[in-house]
Amino acid sequence: MATMLLLLGLLISLLVSTDAQSVGVCYGRDGDGLPSQQDVVSLYRNNGITRMRIYDPDQATLQALKGTNIELMIGVPNDVLQSLNDQGAANTWVRNNIQNYPDVNFRYVAVGNEVDPDPSHGTSQYVNFVLPAMQNVQNAINAAGLGNQIKVSTATYTGLLGSSFPPSDGAFGNGVQGFIGPIIGFLVQNNLPMLANIYPYFSDLSNLPYALFTAPGPVVTDNNNGLQYSNLFDAILDAHYAAQARLGGQNLEIVVSESGWPSAGGNAATVENAGTYYTNLINHVKGTTGTPAKPGRSIETYLFAMFDESNKPGLETEKHFGIFSPNQQPKYQLSFN
Repeated sequence: MATMLLLLGLLISLLVSTDAQSVGVCYGRDGDGLPSQQDVVSLYRNNGITRMRIYDPDQATLQALKGTNIELMIGVPNDVLQSLNDQGAANTWVRNNIQNYPDVNFRYVAVGNEVDPDPSHGTSQYVNFVLPAMQNVQNAINAAGLGNQIKVSTATYTGLLGSSFPPSDGAFGNGVQGFIGPIIGFLVQNNLPMLANIYPYFSDLSNLPYALFTAPGPVVTDNNNGLQYSNLFDAILDAHYAAQARLGGQNLEIVVSESGWPSAGGNAATVENAGTYYTNLINHVKGTTGTPAKPGRSIETYLFAMFDESNKPGLETEKHFGIFSPNQQPKYQLSFN
């Protein structure tokens, strides 16, 4: 009996360890004084960061990644989407930026980032181009024999939700459903994940412990199902899951393609709060707790971002999400794997 229990314990620990995730980090280059791409890749390796997201097919980054086995999420910028509505152009894009780098470990192609039908967000002009570009990139990847290795998706964000509280009432806005519904259908049909950028910082700062994973117990109870939430990240993510389920995506997995906290530039944007958020986020998503609605699993997550980016447009906080300073010194003591 003791031997059987020992074997059972070993099996359980093996199952848990195989589901545990190492976190990725997003690498943006919209700043002054940033290290070379080669130095950045070395910084990833020296810190045990095994997954990277980039937002365009920067050739110097791809060259630096050769032979490293760092898993890569590569982006198709929004202003390229229209051109990839042509299958020939999509084939060329995949050939130039993926097939030409057989020793780079591609994991995802993010076709567009935070495209939103709401004209006030400045990306509505791309709405009609996202799904055809996804389909054409998928066709090109399949034709290259890479369909089992590389998954195609698009990066959404919480701004597309018209309702997010309680989490089980999560729903895409009325003006969004016609855009996102067919994308969900395409992802489900091809067994591909949804990418979602999840930011408690931009959602609700009224209860900082809830936002920073430091609440001592449940803060929110979803009265529709009795599920209890002790952190805002889980509540937002489950609202995304609920919204997808309403449009046929009940079993559509979500990869958190960005999440972070600024260290300056706005309310509650301090080095202390940001360090707390990143530390607790990593511990949460690497474990196998999951969320209340999707328990018992780790959550593939990409931290935003590798560096402060001094030239980013928008709010001042946008410039201060780096977990490293441009001189490659860490802002926080984080363990990535």
